[in-house]
Amino acid sequence: MWQKTWIVAFTAWSLVNLAQAENWPAWRGAKGDGISQETNLPEVFSHERNVTWKTPLPGPGNSTPIVWEEHVFLTCATENGKVRSLFCLDRNTGRIRWRYSAAYPDQESAHSDNPYCSGSPTTDGTLVYASFDSAGVVACDFSGKVIWRRDLGKLKHVFGPSSTPVLYKNLLIVHRGPGEPTHIVALDKRTGATVWDTPEKGIDDKLYGSWSTPVIYQVNGRDEFALSMPGELKGYDPQTGKELWKCAGLGPSNYPDTAVAGDVLIGVSGFQKSMMAIRMGGRGVLDESARLWHVEKTQQRIGSGVAKAGYLYLSNAPGIAECVEVATGKTVWKERLGGNLWGSVLCAGERLYVANTEGKIFVMAASPQFELLATNDLGEHIKAAIAPSDGQLFVRTYENLYCVGRRR
Repeated sequence: MWQKTWIVAFTAWSLVNLAQAENWPAWRGAKGDGISQETNLPEVFSHERNVTWKTPLPGPGNSTPIVWEEHVFLTCATENGKVRSLFCLDRNTGRIRWRYSAAYPDQESAHSDNPYCSGSPTTDGTLVYASFDSAGVVACDFSGKVIWRRDLGKLKHVFGPSSTPVLYKNLLIVHRGPGEPTHIVALDKRTGATVWDTPEKGIDDKLYGSWSTPVIYQVNGRDEFALSMPGELKGYDPQTGKELWKCAGLGPSNYPDTAVAGDVLIGVSGFQKSMMAIRMGGRGVLDESARLWHVEKTQQRIGSGVAKAGYLYLSNAPGIAECVEVATGKTVWKERLGGNLWGSVLCAGERLYVANTEGKIFVMAASPQFELLATNDLGEHIKAAIAPSDGQLFVRTYENLYCVGRRR
């Protein structure tokens, strides 16, 4: 009898630990919400302390590493964008296993704060996908073999694009923009064939465009995805690309992803413009009555926020973290962390992680009462988000890729 009891207990323990030892298959995690189920991530570290390995990178970049079991994937551009690469690293040692590179000899405009290959890769555990913007989209297997590659045409925007693919069932959805042209395209993830292609308005202007990544959510038993687009928050059918609804009220330039908080969607603008919340389930052109709330003017925001237990946690570019009540849009707390806070917020258990461009990673309590738990200084320029997996943090700077902490 004791043997059966021990087996049941061990099985339950194993399942709990497997659930906690998660992969991080996309730049905002499997659900695209920036929330990790891990509760044992490192809290205190530096460029030397608690570092398992660090691997020098051949060029700067804003893209986030993703992790699948023994593999870490990352995009990086060299030769001023003329070579755009997908790297696979050994998760245990940091050694580069393979590199796929796409040449793009033509000139493509970009901002100095937005290097080429700023979109992160995505994986389903079998193939890994990367968008190189004007240099196309590629799918590789885990040995580095190219399964398919698509040239989807040149993109043009003064600030440059940032395309992170999103997996949905058998589709790979890519928001290709901003600028001329702007469109959302779905490719068959097995072959690269176009399944649907939805055009959007694009203008090559520094004050107009969306760098937002599609976020999948479910409402009334249906799957939809949201995008914070210029001037409006919009929803689409992921199977067909058909526009389902739209609601005006955002600014003309949007960097953060749409936040999902229960049955509420929150669109966040850049350039100190507006933020608003609506309930899911609407159809057609929604008027002001569809908004739960609307904040006309905010601080500059580049990184994406995270929603947890009725609160939205945001990073503001002037170095200020903010907690907003989802139900009302009212600020609960606003605290200065310092530097230029470009990073997207990661929530793991009861902790929040976010990096500033000066290389400091702040750890805060995910709570309506502000508490700064730690400040960790890597001393290197950071714009990428932080990727967690199995007790470790993967941090991409402009110089190195760090693996922090011990694998659980």
